This record gives sequence, structure tokens and C-alpha cells, in this order.
Amino acid sequence: MTSKRPTECFVYVTLPGSPSPVTAGRFVLEQTPAGDPIGRFVYGRSYLANPDAVEIDPVELKLSGETYETVRLNGVFGALRDAGPDYWGRRVIEKHAGITTLGELDYLLESPDDRAGALGFGEKVDPPAPLRKFNQTLDLARLQTTAEALMRDDFPDDPNAPQVQDLLLLGTSMGGARPKAVIEDQGELWIAKFARPDDRWNAERVEDAMLRLAGQCGIRAAESRIERVGGKDVLLVKRFDRARKDGSSYTRSRMISSLTVLRADDAASARERWSYVLFVEEMRRCVSDPKSDARELFRRIVFNALISNIDDHPRNHALIAPERKWMLSPAYDLTPAPLVSQDRRDLAMECGDQGRFANAANILSQHARFLLEREEAEKIITEMTGQVTKTWEETVLASGASQRDVDAIRAAFVYPGFSH
Repeated sequence: MTSKRPTECFVYVTLPGSPSPVTAGRFVLEQTPAGDPIGRFVYGRSYLANPDAVEIDPVELKLSGETYETVRLNGVFGALRDAGPDYWGRRVIEKHAGITTLGELDYLLESPDDRAGALGFGEKVDPPAPLRKFNQTLDLARLQTTAEALMRDDFPDDPNAPQVQDLLLLGTSMGGARPKAVIEDQGELWIAKFARPDDRWNAERVEDAMLRLAGQCGIRAAESRIERVGGKDVLLVKRFDRARKDGSSYTRSRMISSLTVLRADDAASARERWSYVLFVEEMRRCVSDPKSDARELFRRIVFNALISNIDDHPRNHALIAPERKWMLSPAYDLTPAPLVSQDRRDLAMECGDQGRFANAANILSQHARFLLEREEAEKIITEMTGQVTKTWEETVLASGASQRDVDAIRAAFVYPGFSH
């Protein structure tokens, strides 16, 4: 970590089908005269002249020679922030650096090469060689021990201590607050999610079950499986932003969250644009198959309501571009919440005329925005309600969760207020 806080960096992108990054442009983070952060980004001339060049994101940073500016997200463009570390990743970087207060550019520059999507950041104009060595499945026990030590804040203050250096083996990519690491297994990359001491049920097996249940409901969900390590369960979720190319190299898909697509902020006071209805409108302008992706998103809203997934915030939805065209990413981070209320539960994002109300009639009220006829939308809701009602419990048990886990989450599923 340098003693002087950086104010600019180069932005690298791995082009479709390529295993190595190129320099796309330069990002500068400064302050306005009033002291507020403002970010500026400009594509490099050589990049714009490259016939294979692609936009970093189709909303804020389209291919152009103009200088883009933003004051949202502390002056960091959404697509850049999406490629930065999540809450867990920031903790990892802070502990590794021995500093608890870092600037937004510090997080981008200090994040290791496991970041989500196809972007990278550096202070040199030429990008570094991509990482070729990854944690393996056999490293999971050590990584789990390191993650548990970080949760206990049980690390020496010396940033050069071996235990502190091990921190960067943990994952920092987009995926929330749960402890995790990126591993390679049989030529594929996976995000390993570890248990937390405050978990009220086996969160790893339950999330694995929810991904499978989503698939049963016709949703494209991320692939997952459970590994047993040191007497504890670890959830492995296959990365859908990476694909094996040859040897030890991987291609990368560009990836942006719905927060970026919505041009929204994640501050509690600025959530007026947290809306599935707005998201589907914006998404339809970006993706190559608007009808298919709009209908897919509708299913996900229904599913989140049926399992009381109230953690469906805009960072838990994304668009990816494996090639040049954008599409809705597979579903991920699906977690049930057994709330007490039987009459009304709210999603994190508005889903109909009655705002965030996780209710079938409310979701149905905006069916046309999802390119569905009313009868089609009603059929989807009816079929998914039946599927979740009949199979959620057996799916959770089939993932290896206990009857106690099932009973702990039972109240999450198809609560009375969903259909009344």
C-alpha cells in the first residue's frame, strides 16, 4: 500500500475470447470544489481504434471518445464498482493493508485478480499478466481456517505476518458479506462460501437447495454443490463469468449489476430506483434477447416472493456478456428468510403497483413490462406456487440439510399474504 492515496488508475478489460487483458482507458477520482467525490473516465484512443473493442457497460460507459463523469457511488462508475471488492472483500483488503479506512481507488487497486467480470485496475498503463495459479479444493480447510480467523478478528497487527499474507487467498469478488474464496476444481473456477458462526441453520446446504429449487421452477440458476471440509459444509458455486479456454487460462465475461443498469445508489436514502419494473425496462434496451430475459426476470421475482428472499437487492442481479452481446446472468444468492409476518412481506425492490409487496396480485400488476400476457403471467405464478409448495422441503432435505434446518426455515415458503 502506498503512503499517498492514488487519484487515478488505468482500467483494463479482457476482450471476448481472449485470456489476457488490454488497456481500455483511464479513471480519475477527484473532489469537487464543495468536497464531494467526482469520477471521470475516458477510453484510450488506441482502444477505440481496436476493431475488437467492447463497451465496459452499455448504460454509462458506451464506446465513445467523450469524458464521462459521475458523482454516484462516491464518484465510482457502477461498472467499475461492480468489479471491485464486496463487503467481505473490503474486510480482507483492510486487514491485509493494516488500514481500516481506505479510499475507493485503494479498494480497486488492492483487490486481487479474482474480481467479478472482465475488468482490472492498475497504476501502470500496461496491464499485468493474468493470474494463472488458483487455490485448489485441497486448500479449502486452510482457507476456511483463515476466514474464521478474520471473522474473529484474530490476526496479528503486522501486515507482513504469514497469516496476514494468507488473507489475499480469500475471495474479494462480488457476492456479499459471507466469507468465501475462489478455487479451481477440475478445470473450472468456483466461489467457495463458508459457514458463519451466527448462522441459524445450515446456510450452505439451504442455499444449494434454493439454487436447485429455482431450476425446478424454470429459472436459469448458477450451478452449485457441497464439499465437506474439516467436519463443516462449504458451498461451491460455479463462476459464470469465467470459462476455460486452454491449458491454465480462462476467458472472462463482462459483468454489471442491476444497480449499475438502474443508475442507482446503494445508500439507504437513495433507493427510489430500486425497482424490478425499472430494471426490466432498462435491461430490455441492453440485452440481445429482451423477451426471453424479461420473462426470466419475472420468474425470479415470483420465486423471491415465494421463498421470502428479501435480500434480492440490485447487487444480487446482473447482466453478463460472454461475447459482445449482453444477457441476464444466471440467478445467484438465493436465501430464504422465515419472517414472522403472515400478511405482508416486502422484497428489496419494487415489483408492482403496490411497491415492494411480495404478493402475487402486485407482481401480476406489471406483467406487460415483462412482455407477458396476463394469462401467461398468471400461469407462471400458479405453476411456480405449486412447485415450491410441493417440493421445497424435499429439495432442502435432498441437499443434505437436517429436519431441524427445514423446520427453521419453514415459515419462509409461500406465506399466506403471497396469494391473499
